[in-house]
Amino acid sequence: MKYIKTITMMTIAGATLASCSDWTDHYENGAGISDNASLWETLKADSRLSDFCDVLEQTKIFRHHRRTSVSYADLLNGGQAFTVFAPVNGTFNKDSLLQLVQTDQGDSTVEKFFVRNHIAASSASAIDRSSEVRLLNKKHVTLSVSNVEGTSIISPNVHAKNGTLHVLGTKMPYQYSLYESMTDRPEFSAVGNFLRVYDEDYFNEDASISSGLVDGLPVYVDSVISERNRMLERIGLINAEDSTYWMVVPTQAGWDKAYNEAASYFIYDAKVPKRDSVQYYWTNRALLEDAIFNMNIQSSYRDSLKSVQYNPYRPKYHVFYKPFDNGILSDTKAVDCSNGVLYETERWPFTPEQTYFKELRTEGENTGRITAYNACTFNTRTVSADSVSENGYLDILPQTATSNWTMTFRVDNTLSGTYDICAIILPQTVYNENLTNLRPCKFRADINYVDEGGNARSFNCNNVQFITDPTRVDTVVLAKDFKFPTCNFDQDNIKVSVQLRCSILARETSMYSREMYLDCIYLRPSTSKAE
Repeated sequence: MKYIKTITMMTIAGATLASCSDWTDHYENGAGISDNASLWETLKADSRLSDFCDVLEQTKIFRHHRRTSVSYADLLNGGQAFTVFAPVNGTFNKDSLLQLVQTDQGDSTVEKFFVRNHIAASSASAIDRSSEVRLLNKKHVTLSVSNVEGTSIISPNVHAKNGTLHVLGTKMPYQYSLYESMTDRPEFSAVGNFLRVYDEDYFNEDASISSGLVDGLPVYVDSVISERNRMLERIGLINAEDSTYWMVVPTQAGWDKAYNEAASYFIYDAKVPKRDSVQYYWTNRALLEDAIFNMNIQSSYRDSLKSVQYNPYRPKYHVFYKPFDNGILSDTKAVDCSNGVLYETERWPFTPEQTYFKELRTEGENTGRITAYNACTFNTRTVSADSVSENGYLDILPQTATSNWTMTFRVDNTLSGTYDICAIILPQTVYNENLTNLRPCKFRADINYVDEGGNARSFNCNNVQFITDPTRVDTVVLAKDFKFPTCNFDQDNIKVSVQLRCSILARETSMYSREMYLDCIYLRPSTSKAE
């Protein structure tokens, strides 16, 4: 860690109960607290709560994934304000919980799913008007005079000097978050195993308390370690309790089928380092990126759902219309989670073309995509027209009146899938609408790629001579149902390119034009399974 060398005796002294910011932040006592007994003493005095007290005494607080010597009985006997929702005896399996807390892993489980599910920081009274309370496990529950999140309160508002006790008729059920559903439920283990790898702790400098500098380096009397998940930061914060998300995921058999199909599009060649790991990573990303929906950005979710990846400047993708009307959510079961809704399904409700198998464009005016050219010059031009991609094009001119030029364009992010590979050529009137002697351009094309061994290969498009239509926007299909054997997605070393070669004989100069107005190289996904 960045400040590992700055840990001193001051840091160690700051890690005591009085300064542990995870569970000893100072909260204001609520109004109406007047009893002289602490919450712990109040709990012990109620014979109905002896089982709950036994669990609190035996459950130790975890800090930074380490078990401390401080129990929850100690915490509730201190000076900070809490709200305790205590279930009466006989409504939970005390013996099972006490057996679990004998090990570190079991203690952590009891702390998260049971103890912290019944305690909130600060004091909250049950009143006629419903209010929201945040439990120590970060879950949000609704508190009213008669119940908390649907669990009945049989003795509300028992005040102590450091908080409020509400006696429950039974234990409060633990409500999983979307992330916990993925990581804890076995039917979603394939997703959970992928996501949990990206859990990490980091030193939270902003939340830590500094005592100044020693030898030019900061020293902290309270070093706060926070948790994050780098993958969820990219695809959706489904671990955040303060957010509202929807997520659609198939159970194991449906996921396996979808995964195997997606993996066939992410086959990297043998020269890509750790290609199996790269394939695993991007296959999972491909399936999950459109499975998560932030409900705070939806304008009318019954008409359309926008995934977290939605970009208003690229509206064709990441939006799904009529999700409940024969759409992506029409054959699902809704399961409420603490931070949203999980839509369970037996099958993956998307097609590759809706999600990861997208059309690709290499814009002609993007000269950075030109990898080689010969016997020509070129200019980029702009034009405002719906029929012109990105409102720009490339004007390719022969060096001499009889030069047959060549130009090669790299194509990024191809998958190991089947495409129709096209060149979109604009009419000659795009630059001069008064032209009358319109002549087509004649050219050949080559597609360059690599095989699974990483060896360079080239396809000459069956040596066809393509002739453009100079009067309209002309989509020339260079290769139909062309199957790339390997994926070149998210690679620095771009191995796929399309070369155009002007192919006009000297005696044909009066019949054809060697000038070309190239809009883009366009790869459209094909539903054919051509080999």
